[in-house]
Amino acid sequence: MLKKLLFRPGINRENTRYYTESGYYDGDKIRFRQGTPQVIGGWEQISANRFLGICRSLWSWTTLSGSDYIGIGTNEKFYVSRGGSYYDVTPIEDAVTLTNPFTAINGSPNITVTDATYEFADGDYVTFYGATGLGSAITASVLNQEYRITYVDPTTYTINTGVTATAGDTGHGGSVRALYQIPVGADINLPLIGWGAGYWGYGPWGIGSTSTLALRLWSQSNFGQDLVFAPRGGSIYYWNSSFDVTPPIFTVSIASPAVATSGIAVYEGQPIQIISTGALPTGLTVGTTYYARNVVSGTTFNLSATPTGALINTSGSQSGTNTISIRAINLTALPGASDVPTIQNYIFVSDASRFVFALGANDYGSTAQDPMLIRWSDQEDAAMWTPSATNQAGSIRVSHGSEIVTAIQTRQEILVLTDAAVYSLQYLGPPYVWGTQLMGDNISIASQNAVSQAANVVYWMGVDKFYKYDGRTQTLRCDLKEFIYNDINRSEFGQVFSGTNEGFNEVWWFYCTANSTTVDRYVVYNYLEDIWYYGSMARTAWLDSGLYPTAATYTKNLVNHEYGLNDNETGTALPINAFVTTSESDMEDGHNFVFIRRILPDITFRGSTAESPSATMSVIPLNNSGSGYTNPASVGGSDDGLVTRTATVPIEKFTGQLFVRVRGRQFSFRLESNQLDTTWQMGAIRLDIQNDGRRST
Repeated sequence: MLKKLLFRPGINRENTRYYTESGYYDGDKIRFRQGTPQVIGGWEQISANRFLGICRSLWSWTTLSGSDYIGIGTNEKFYVSRGGSYYDVTPIEDAVTLTNPFTAINGSPNITVTDATYEFADGDYVTFYGATGLGSAITASVLNQEYRITYVDPTTYTINTGVTATAGDTGHGGSVRALYQIPVGADINLPLIGWGAGYWGYGPWGIGSTSTLALRLWSQSNFGQDLVFAPRGGSIYYWNSSFDVTPPIFTVSIASPAVATSGIAVYEGQPIQIISTGALPTGLTVGTTYYARNVVSGTTFNLSATPTGALINTSGSQSGTNTISIRAINLTALPGASDVPTIQNYIFVSDASRFVFALGANDYGSTAQDPMLIRWSDQEDAAMWTPSATNQAGSIRVSHGSEIVTAIQTRQEILVLTDAAVYSLQYLGPPYVWGTQLMGDNISIASQNAVSQAANVVYWMGVDKFYKYDGRTQTLRCDLKEFIYNDINRSEFGQVFSGTNEGFNEVWWFYCTANSTTVDRYVVYNYLEDIWYYGSMARTAWLDSGLYPTAATYTKNLVNHEYGLNDNETGTALPINAFVTTSESDMEDGHNFVFIRRILPDITFRGSTAESPSATMSVIPLNNSGSGYTNPASVGGSDDGLVTRTATVPIEKFTGQLFVRVRGRQFSFRLESNQLDTTWQMGAIRLDIQNDGRRST
């Protein structure tokens, strides 16, 4: 007798394999389309280039000239990507002049650097300019580049030059300009134990405490054609897209005042930093922020040390090639900057009227961070944050929760999520400008990046369940809730991130399983079909950029998803190991044993480019729910078979029947593939079955 099996779409792990009969219980790298499972699309690296650090933030935008950019925030650097290349625009935190800071050791590539002026840390980055060679192998060109710091003590660190010093390297570098980038952050949440680990006043007096060094998270948003970005708990930075990704040539005269010429147009008051392969004339130093003044035709101008200060005179001589740095600058360095927040937890730019928001920021006239304070700049002015009767800068404090975690813009409002509540932030106009309304309480959110918007509904992952907001805050029904939260690393909630795949009506969340400190699993909610599925995948950030979602990987590159059929993360195509397993089914509630002798597959390999794509279909029998899988699975035959496509025209042909010998009361079915250039979608299985008594053999 032939029996057709139809299964409910989605994977359900909220009950037993038998209770969820006629459904699916397990799978990896599959999705459901029109009710049946199919392999997800492949992925391919955007380029062979790599960045430094683990990426936690992606943001894409296009300028009026048609340049496509992606902002990339890692725990070590901040990059702007264009055309598959990654350009380092990490801001400089401090620029200092050192005198004879280098000491070489004969036979070692490591150089000791002495600096008692800057509070550096292990892993930070520094770039040297103007150093002279040490006398032999350690030349000026060896020293004048970027290095990663290895901490020794508060006043010394070492750098690895990759060049072995000789006995002749007895010099110390002369007058050296050292440009320190903003400190690196953690790539995972790091537990701290002992004195000073907890926050002030936490725990019994005199007893060491515990806390966590938070991983580096970024927020970013474009302000017109430019980019505003910030690390959580840090300052706000601004990248000017007019400089693009190639440092423009810069020349300056020896004159009073000096006359500068740029290879690209600048605007009046524009802040610039100068880099030189040689020496700048007296009056200018590498890494210092200057301002373009008296701009003529965009490319000729004077310089001043402040936006309205005295013009700079130059003297002496100069050598080498000078360029304008493409690095981002602190928002406080913009002309007219006033009361810019110096610390914040999340920033964004509103679509309505273009305000820059800083959440969890320090208040006006204070350096102390207020984790529940919302501040915003004046309209169309990223630098003006001082409220007055003539502008719309302002602030408001929310009360429910202990900190603002994140925010997301919808069509009609901005949702602000604290660790306990949901607020609607809406534009009111002067004098209040922006106002808040409590939209949900007693909620949670796993991390800053755990929220996404799709079809004007906001979805987010909490610390024990999922939520959605469509005008009201609701718990989101989840068929995988226990499966997820019973196998999740709660100390690494900060790594949770979300993204959409609008082409397939999906919201994805990525997280660390219980025994992992790196992201290794994803869960998907298909909001059109109201179903869930999951799988294993190592990603660190996600951006649904239109045609292909873009993701960051642990191999420190970007990949386009839904591109091709293979895993091409590293440039070498590998097959995608995909499978789906049904829940346990029976015939007549398992009153009799059933003997299966034949499977009639229903499958399409549409879209496969392999010459003979194939997938393995298996039957997994059980005597009862508690018996475990029958071993051996077959009765003197086989329990699986290979379904292979043999033709595509005039209709698709594939293996029509699989002969098996399997006996049991309950059965699961599994379809899997691990072949290059192969994709499939499963239809309705038919079985050739017969009753086989009520006793086990």
